[in-house]
Amino acid sequence: MRFFHLGFAVLLSLFCIMSASAQQRPLLTEDVDIIPTGSLRIQVGVDFMQNAKFPVSGLTGDLTRVGVVGINIGLAPNVELQIDGVLQNFLSINSVTVPPPIQLGFAPTNTISTNDVGDFTLATKIKVRNETKRGPSLGIRFGVQLPNSNQARGIGLNTTNAFGSILFGKKFGRDGRVNTFGNLGLAILTAPTNLFTQNDMLTYGFASIVRLNNHINFAGEINGRANTRPRNGPLGTESQSEARIGMQVKASGLRFDFAGIAGLTNFSPRSGVTFGVTYDTPVIFAPAK
Repeated sequence: MRFFHLGFAVLLSLFCIMSASAQQRPLLTEDVDIIPTGSLRIQVGVDFMQNAKFPVSGLTGDLTRVGVVGINIGLAPNVELQIDGVLQNFLSINSVTVPPPIQLGFAPTNTISTNDVGDFTLATKIKVRNETKRGPSLGIRFGVQLPNSNQARGIGLNTTNAFGSILFGKKFGRDGRVNTFGNLGLAILTAPTNLFTQNDMLTYGFASIVRLNNHINFAGEINGRANTRPRNGPLGTESQSEARIGMQVKASGLRFDFAGIAGLTNFSPRSGVTFGVTYDTPVIFAPAK
């Protein structure tokens, strides 16, 4: 794995105090909290994954995801629009399946690497219940993953997938120092190699963010999807899960983050790391009444 060749520049000004709600990166599990109405949250990161597996193309290797971007828009006190995706994936090929399960646009046995844009996701998050003294906060999130990738590059699947989940969260300790939250949902995934076939996957995530002081948070989670079909399910819809443990550090009006990643299933990357930065804008537009 190659560290510190990150090369991404901080594109945003440094004149904002970070919000205490919905602090998500470097986690995948969705917090119930909504960012302030009329504001934006902009996230950029880089991931390094060892021994990533792509059963549909038959490739395995070390994956670098450059430009893991997320834009969240506060539309109302309880509604948030989200756009997430990867600007470019780079795979250093370690092994190939011959012949590959699908036709590739290159000869995998004579190629040491491949790259492709990632699939982007459009989603809406709605908070339906605030936390009470005894009860958790509740929300829902639903969206669609778009087919932006080119399956012939061997990394993406070029399929359209839909998902929805129930969000829940509860804060504990003095001033809500410990924020615990989780997701349970359903993802309808197109089986890329089987005509007129889909796989309904159970999705889940359980996470916690612990505020150590005004500038440093500890973050950890288990997040993944579980196959509901016999054995591994249709090719490209296998069970995947990973654990992330890391930190969030607030400085200069930004929140920097990093985490270690451990794969928990046979089809997950073996290990990895992620680095990123988050910027919360002040209120920049007035939502329609």
